[in-house]
Amino acid sequence: MTQEIAFTRLTEVAPEEIAAHMSDPRVAEHMPLLTGAWGLKEVAGFVAHKEACWTRDGLGHWAILSGGQYVGWGGFQKEGTEWDYGLVLRPDAFGLGARISRKALAFAQGDDRIPFVTFLLPPSRKNLGALQRMGAVQIGEVNYDGARFLKFRLETA
Repeated sequence: MTQEIAFTRLTEVAPEEIAAHMSDPRVAEHMPLLTGAWGLKEVAGFVAHKEACWTRDGLGHWAILSGGQYVGWGGFQKEGTEWDYGLVLRPDAFGLGARISRKALAFAQGDDRIPFVTFLLPPSRKNLGALQRMGAVQIGEVNYDGARFLKFRLETA
């Protein structure tokens, strides 16, 4: 049976779960801005930052649940005038990425604020077939906080 995917606020997840998730070296492998282990202090700052996005923009990153269990976080964050989509899963949930992304992108298609989404991926990500199958197009490269990322765009309107 397929577990239901649900989106909720990060404040609904135990900080210890997020700390363990973000401290896993397999997660950091493709996250050049993630350095070092996370403790409760780092989680508190992270959640506060993500909640501020919700307050400012009316949308932000969610905690993602599968069958009621935390499997990661992701969603949409406004970067300037663009909505960037990100997804960071626990290693035991890597296989859920396509299902979660389909659900999130369906949300974006139904939201008039989001005519397109962008994706920033580190050059270490070599398997980009899923993005291409969705119709995302590489539009260049950007430097974000000192790290280089490949930038893609997907029309949602």
